[in-house]
Amino acid sequence: MTIDPKRAHLWIVGGGIAGMATAAFAIRDAGVPGENIHILEELGHVGGAMDAVDSPAIRGAMVTRGARMFCDEVYQTTWDLFSTIPSLEDPDVTVRQEMLDWNDKHETHGKTRLVDARHRIQDATDYGLNARDRLELTRMLALSEKALGARRIEDLFSAHFLQTNFWHMWRTTFAFQKWNSAAELRRYFLRFIQEFDNLDTLSGVRRTKYNQNDSMIVPLQRWLAAEGVDVRFGTRVTDVDFTNSPQRRRATCLHVEDSAGSRAIDLGRNDLAFLTIGSIVADTTYGGNDTVPPLVRDRVDGSWSLWEELAKKAPDFGRPNTFCGNVDESKWESFTLTMHSDTLVKRWVEYTGNELGTGAMTTLIDSGWYMSAVVVAQPHFVNQPEGTYTMWGWGLEIDNEGDYVKKKMSQATGTEILTELIHQFGFEDILEEVLATTDVTTSMMPYASALFARRVPGDRPKVIPDGAQNFAFLGQFTELPGDVVFTVEYSIHGAMHAVYEFLGVDREIPPIYQGLRDPKVSLKALQSAFT
Repeated sequence: MTIDPKRAHLWIVGGGIAGMATAAFAIRDAGVPGENIHILEELGHVGGAMDAVDSPAIRGAMVTRGARMFCDEVYQTTWDLFSTIPSLEDPDVTVRQEMLDWNDKHETHGKTRLVDARHRIQDATDYGLNARDRLELTRMLALSEKALGARRIEDLFSAHFLQTNFWHMWRTTFAFQKWNSAAELRRYFLRFIQEFDNLDTLSGVRRTKYNQNDSMIVPLQRWLAAEGVDVRFGTRVTDVDFTNSPQRRRATCLHVEDSAGSRAIDLGRNDLAFLTIGSIVADTTYGGNDTVPPLVRDRVDGSWSLWEELAKKAPDFGRPNTFCGNVDESKWESFTLTMHSDTLVKRWVEYTGNELGTGAMTTLIDSGWYMSAVVVAQPHFVNQPEGTYTMWGWGLEIDNEGDYVKKKMSQATGTEILTELIHQFGFEDILEEVLATTDVTTSMMPYASALFARRVPGDRPKVIPDGAQNFAFLGQFTELPGDVVFTVEYSIHGAMHAVYEFLGVDREIPPIYQGLRDPKVSLKALQSAFT
C-alpha cells in the first residue's frame, strides 16, 4: 500500500540517525513536505548514538561515547544520503565530498595496531592462524544462519583462534565478545571480507573531518530544519495502538508524554508511523576525574520500554529481552581525554609512528581491561579550544582487575583509568604531567553491544512487518537480511527501505555489497587469512 506523499504525515519516533534519515529520504526522494514530518525525540537533541558533546561530568571537557569507522564499499545508502547534504562549513560541498577530500589528505595506515604487556609493538601482519583456525573459519562461512542458531562465537572456535592476532584485531575493530552471536559474526565476515587484508593497518577505514556529530548529524539537522521538519524534543512515546486485523494492520494512535503531560496522537488514513526500537546508548551514565559512572540495570530510557510494550501486541514485533536482558554481557565503558597540554599527543605520535589523523586504533592485547585507544586528527570538535586535544579509548573486559590499578575498570575513576593507560604504554616518565593537565570523562553504556546478543529468527522484527499498512520499525534491532548491525549503514538502509516501500519511491535501493563474489577481493582475503 502506498500513500500520496503530498498528503502524507510522517510521525517518526526517535531522532537518531535512523529517524533523521527517514525524514530526509521522505523529503528528497518522495516529495513529502517538510512541515508534514514530525520527529518525536525524548532527549533534548538529535543524533542518538552519534553524539559528541560537552562533558556532563567536567566543565570545559569533551566526550564521545563511541567512534565510527566507515568504508567505501559497505556504506552505500549512507553515501547516497550524504551525497546531497551540504557539509558543515561549506554549503557548496556535500558531506560525502568533504569525507572523500579529507581522507585523500589523511589516509589511515596504522603502524601500531597491537601492543603487548612489555609495551612492544607486535607484528600485526602475522595473523597467527593455524590450520585448525582456518578450518573453523571456513566451516562458519559455510553454515547458514539457521544452522548457527543462537550459538556463541566461542562455540565454533578453539581457544587458540581467540588468542590470534587476527581475532584481537577483528574483535576490537568491530567490538565483538566471544559470547556474542556467531550468526552476526558470520554476517560481518561476509560483509567486511574486503577488510581481511587491512586489519593490521585499518587502511580501509574512512573518517569524517570532525567527530560524526559535527560532520554528519549537525549538517543533516540543519538541512531538515531548512525543509521545515517539526522536531519535538522532550517527547516520549510510551505506547502505540494497532488494529486487530493481521492481514491489514494499522497503527492508530501514539501515546506520548511531554512537558504538558500525557496525551494521544491519533493517526489518520494518510499518517505513517516509523518507530525506533531499542538503543545501544540508553541509560548511559558519566564519570569524571574523581568519580565512577554508575551502571543502570532497570531500563530507565524509553527506547527499551516502548519496544517491550510493542512486543506485547504481536508475536512478530520482536523479543526485546533477547537484547536488553543481560546487561553484564552487553555493557562496556569508554573514556574521553581532554588534554590541556600536547605532552601525551607528542609521545603518542613518537611511539606509534603515525602523525595525527593517519593512525589506527591501538589495542593493548594483554591488558586486564582489554583496552584500546586512538588519537584522531585535531581538532576533533568544531568548538575545540586552541591548545586542547582529545583522545578516545574503551575497555571490553571492564569487570577484570587492572594490571597497575588494582580494581575493576567499571569501579575506577577517570584519573585511575588514565593512570592505567599511561602505564600500559610505558609512558611513566610523563605520568605526573599528563595527570595534571588532563580531564577524563568516562561513559558507562549498559547496552553498547546488545545488538550482538545471541539471537534466533523472530527476535528482531522486520522493518515492515507482514500486513503493516502504515507503520515500520527503525534502528539497529530490526531485521535486514544480509546486512550488519552496529553500523550507521544499517540504520540508514532500514530507513530507506521503509520510506521507499510506503511512499512508492521508484528508485533503486543500493544493493548490499558482496565482496566474496569479487574474485580480486576474495583472493586477497584468502591470502591474508590462509597464508
